[in-house]
Amino acid sequence: MNLDNLIQQFQQKDTVAFETLYNMYAENICGAINVIVKDSERSQEICQDVFVKIWEKSNQYDASKGRFFTWLLNIARNAAIDEVRSKAHKNKKKNLPVDSLVGIYENGEDLNSKMDTIGLQSLLKGLKEKCILLIDMLYFKGYTQKEAAKELNTPIGTIKTRIRSCISNIRKNMA
Repeated sequence: MNLDNLIQQFQQKDTVAFETLYNMYAENICGAINVIVKDSERSQEICQDVFVKIWEKSNQYDASKGRFFTWLLNIARNAAIDEVRSKAHKNKKKNLPVDSLVGIYENGEDLNSKMDTIGLQSLLKGLKEKCILLIDMLYFKGYTQKEAAKELNTPIGTIKTRIRSCISNIRKNMA
């Protein structure tokens, strides 16, 4: 079937055409969203929302302005960026789920005995407390450099210089 005809049928609210377009593009659109959101489950949800949105706004597609896939990809990209900028997404990245910590404490396990932390202490050996705090914020709690600067009441340039220095020290510890 010709893509132009398929798109015209889709714009006339033909559900078979919609299903065909979904099958053609959903995997790529979900992948593009996941590159931005970095959460495959949430990416699937956003992908579904994007297809609902294009169904509702199908009359806004204009073939003279570009390809259908490009139009669809732009809508998906904007939705993914909106998700990443949302307060809920930022809070989710900053906070560890409580249930992961509760199990450790209830079982009386030592955090240092966990498989995930083997070798971590040797890498962090000799680092200043400021480095450890900054690495924790940026790499484990999901803060951006700008957010960390605001939280620590430190200029952004200092944060950038400090994290470069900290990473350099970790590299030395790895060798």
